[in-house]
Amino acid sequence: MKNVNKLLGIGFLSLTMLACTTNPITGRKSLQIANDQEISAMALQQYRETLSKSKVISGTSAANSVKNVGARIKNAANNYYRSIGRADDMNNYQWEFNLIDDKQVNAWCMPGGKVAVYTGILPITKNDTGLAVVMGHEISHALAGHGNERISQAMAAQYGGAILGGVTSGQMATIFQQVYPIGAQVALLKYGRAQELEADEMGLYLMAMAGYDPRQAQPFWERMEASSAGNRPPEFLSTHPSPESRRSDIQKRLPKALEYYKAAGGKI
Repeated sequence: MKNVNKLLGIGFLSLTMLACTTNPITGRKSLQIANDQEISAMALQQYRETLSKSKVISGTSAANSVKNVGARIKNAANNYYRSIGRADDMNNYQWEFNLIDDKQVNAWCMPGGKVAVYTGILPITKNDTGLAVVMGHEISHALAGHGNERISQAMAAQYGGAILGGVTSGQMATIFQQVYPIGAQVALLKYGRAQELEADEMGLYLMAMAGYDPRQAQPFWERMEASSAGNRPPEFLSTHPSPESRRSDIQKRLPKALEYYKAAGGKI
């Protein structure tokens, strides 16, 4: 039995090495061994269920802004991945951008590109550029495969070397529901600090590539922090880095973001 466990451990280590994914924008490596198509299918079902239980706003200027900003960031990502010869990476994304009437200060993006923005965050975004900060961040969670990473971590924790024998659809569905709660609870999505920092960095670059001034990221996060002064922080910030850490990180990434912004036609 000891030898079998040792072989399983070696096999799992080899699998993790083979399944190590490198983010082409940030360079961060992560374990992603789950099936992206299966994850996207489950995300779509969850997204549909969430929308069916929510008041989705359409046709207003705010709803149109959500769709337009999302489309610009999506197109910028498509162009970037195409420019580095990785256009196929975008094949599993079927983007949707919806505004939900809800006072929560929140926004999220599920695997496969299913995005929701809550009206509660709009007074803080203020305009399309502020909205681009939020949506760039959330879209980056999907593009970076953070859902796959979290599911892969859960698979490894629950099944260990047994992953080599394959995880059943039922087991995968259970893990998915643990990572992405059903219905309205999907608003409580939580990522690790490393993933949040990566989404900050990647989102900053993507908004710049889409022609939105990345210098407006700092003011947005300052407004977000101010909105929670003296109260419980918005769910959107529950697992995010400290304000000081975020400010420092954004300042460090800003020169590169401004290069993307200038290339997109922005004025420096």
